[in-house]
Amino acid sequence: MWEWQFIISLAAFAATMTGTPGPNNLMVTASGANFGYWRTLPHMMGIGTGLVSMIVLVAAGLGVMFTRFPVLHELLRGAGSAYLLYLAWRIASASSAIHTDQKSSQPMTFWAAAMFQYVNPKAWMMSVTAISTFTVAGELYWQSAALVAGIFFLICFPSVSIWASFGTLIGRWLHSCKVRRVFNTVMGALTAGCVVMIW
Repeated sequence: MWEWQFIISLAAFAATMTGTPGPNNLMVTASGANFGYWRTLPHMMGIGTGLVSMIVLVAAGLGVMFTRFPVLHELLRGAGSAYLLYLAWRIASASSAIHTDQKSSQPMTFWAAAMFQYVNPKAWMMSVTAISTFTVAGELYWQSAALVAGIFFLICFPSVSIWASFGTLIGRWLHSCKVRRVFNTVMGALTAGCVVMIW
């Protein structure tokens, strides 16, 4: 039913959106370096699940709210920026010890990562653009919306997985507390820099 050109275009869009630098990818990179790939896995799965749930909600009409009430978009952007700055501080101030205390230092959980998507302006932009560009009107609307959500879920995990693997690789080179502290500070600064892109 769906032409292969359409599928390829949608997959390319999803790969570009989920694979390029942004808050999610910077955070999983830092998590991979500090906690390893497997402990970052719930974070990665949470990103994909949260993004897909957002795409479904946008398809159901939530995206229209931003058009009718622009103040909601500004409130979301403000809340997202504040939370990103908080996460940036958490990353930058993460323990620099090679063997971190399990209670004081934990990777982001599945649910926290899923809920983060709702204050992540890039995730909103991806969802609204994907639904407005790749869905078709009429009887096939929900089929096309389900296809968008499915493709994003399939593409999102490999994309963030690459960033987490990259972080895990970097983590093997962070042999001293000083180097680890510098890495965490840089990753925190880059995450905070995403706020500049939002505004």
